[in-house]
Amino acid sequence: MATILLIKECILALNDRTGSSVIAINKWVESEKQTTIKKHIMKAALKNAVEKGTLVQVKNSYKVSPEEKKAMKKPKKKVAPKKKAAPKKKTAPKKKPAASKKKTAPKKKAAPKKKAATKKKAPATKKKAPATKKKTTTTKKKKTTTKK
Repeated sequence: MATILLIKECILALNDRTGSSVIAINKWVESEKQTTIKKHIMKAALKNAVEKGTLVQVKNSYKVSPEEKKAMKKPKKKVAPKKKAAPKKKTAPKKKPAASKKKTAPKKKAAPKKKAATKKKAPATKKKAPATKKKTTTTKKKKTTTKK
């Protein structure tokens, strides 16, 4: 998670039109943050970011996705802490008299199903994958000539 944030910061700082390569990201991290990221951690972080949609892979480079840019541009409004309302005294819940019972609504009879003897619905057919053609191989016979 922290690696993804570091990578996003790097890509935004480099501001390359075609995206930033892994080598460029590593160089920036070493120069700016004075740390190194191991190859396997970098690779896993980039892969996860692409799967989540925060980064977009362009050939061997990575860009911040447009959706992520929109989310970053929106400034987060600081919510003023709301004052808590004075705590209200809890009142005991009022008990309903046991004499009142729930009335059940009369059930409606289901409408009789109409049978369509003349029209039959075709069962829904699933799309079949196109059949793969089998490759036919022909064997060529070698001509053997005998020298005299």
